[in-house]
Amino acid sequence: MTLTDPIGDMFSRIRNGQMRSLDSVNIPSSNFRRNILEILKSEGFIKDFYIEKSENNKISLKINLKYYEGNPVIKEIKRISK
Repeated sequence: MTLTDPIGDMFSRIRNGQMRSLDSVNIPSSNFRRNILEILKSEGFIKDFYIEKSENNKISLKINLKYYEGNPVIKEIKRISK
């Protein structure tokens, strides 16, 4: 049985990108993820995000990560669920 956690995957990609000091990361697109990214952007945790379309018509989100004095703005990402 395969379980997927798209929100956990998004947070892991953001965390891993910041650990590697990347400027941006790409994730698959969904309306729920876009809504979460809007909140992260409005609260100042990420610079911005863009909707990108690839050559095989798959839509992805490009997240521009934010750093302050060389350190990631997001210190810790922890998902708490039941």
